Amino acid sequence: MSVVTYIGMGSNLGDSRQILQYAVQRLKDLGQVQVSRLYQSPPMGPQDQPHYYNAAAQLITSLEPLDLLDQLQRIEQEAGRVRLRRWGERTLDLDLLIYAEQDIQNQRLTVPHLGLLERDFVIVPLLDIDADLIVKGQTLKDLELVKHPSLTVVADRNWVEK
Repeated sequence: MSVVTYIGMGSNLGDSRQILQYAVQRLKDLGQVQVSRLYQSPPMGPQDQPHYYNAAAQLITSLEPLDLLDQLQRIEQEAGRVRLRRWGERTLDLDLLIYAEQDIQNQRLTVPHLGLLERDFVIVPLLDIDADLIVKGQTLKDLELVKHPSLTVVADRNWVEK
């Protein structure tokens, strides 16, 4: 049985746009994919690092949550993931944000993703894909942070090479 999931994507090391394109192509091996526009946003952690490129993907997949997490981590590794410090620079970050309407909490995975409702660089791309998305009873488009986001559009939804 297939479920609708949402993946947050970020990069600020290397050729971020190309790395995110690679990630989307690899996600297509796991199911049907739809992507948001591509954004750039200031870093959430230490400010002495490059701005991030961010996007979101809707993935319709038959993978179970932990199997999907394993695949996301494998894609990160294949892309040469480098993470230098907490909240710091990274080559590729893939976060399982939403898995169907499930609440999941275990050692390896928390879904909906912690902090999702406080991060405009996650919410705004999600709204590109589903303008009526609701998480934990909260309609995302009604969140205050959506009214004054800190991110800018870098490319339309056609940023992923076919």
